[in-house]
Amino acid sequence: MILVTGAGGALGRLVVAELAGRDGVLLGTRTPRSAAERRVDFDDPASLDFTGVDTLLLISAGYGEDDIVIARHDAAISAAEKAGVRHIVYTSLSGDGDHLPYALAHRWTERRLRDAPLAWTVLRNGLYAEFLADIAGPGPDGTITAPLGEGRLAAVARADLAEVAARVVSAPEEHAGRVYELVGERALGGAELAAAAGGAYAPGSLGATREAITAGGGALPYQVPMLVGTYSAIAGGFLDGSGVEDNALRGLLGREPRAALEVYREAVAAGNA
Repeated sequence: MILVTGAGGALGRLVVAELAGRDGVLLGTRTPRSAAERRVDFDDPASLDFTGVDTLLLISAGYGEDDIVIARHDAAISAAEKAGVRHIVYTSLSGDGDHLPYALAHRWTERRLRDAPLAWTVLRNGLYAEFLADIAGPGPDGTITAPLGEGRLAAVARADLAEVAARVVSAPEEHAGRVYELVGERALGGAELAAAAGGAYAPGSLGATREAITAGGGALPYQVPMLVGTYSAIAGGFLDGSGVEDNALRGLLGREPRAALEVYREAVAAGNA
């Protein structure tokens, strides 16, 4: 039996689609609506019943302060240990992301898995091309002002990461004890993004961007340094893929990865529709 946590999220839905038609797949959601769904709420450890589950795809329960995310992941792993889960596949953060503010909880979880009495596989996902459309999309006049400087991002299509996750959980024994780096093969810079979106690139400063995010009121306090830190890491050249050894994306897909620039263009178009 395979259980996919976060099955209602953007990555989880794509993984479930990849596993469609396969017997023995449970969907972990906060509000189950069918026999194929099981309640999984990381903020309610009592709901984490993994009885009968052989392989658990633990999709990171981020979007919180470090102590919250760590508590969620620890509760899930502890529940898996208690239920006798044989193998956990965890969606982590790429190795070149250690400069990012949200890296700590991922590295803590990887360490927690190494100490667990069960098999594990870590999928170190790069940042999504779709996410790049959110943080570096063109403004109303078509200009991209995101403070990327001359930096580049080895963005990856979310669908490719979902396909890899589905392949790994379908044959977990082949991947036990492995840490896979999964980043884009072509790093994208601001000028390329602007060309793809049909606009111009005029990067702003980190300070001005921080002020705009804060003034916008749509971000929670912990999200502001996360966003600014992401811009800073890209601009500093830490996320262009050059710091990742043995990118496993193409090998695990068994084909050429989707073009991240095209995924970015489609995401921008969808957001403007």
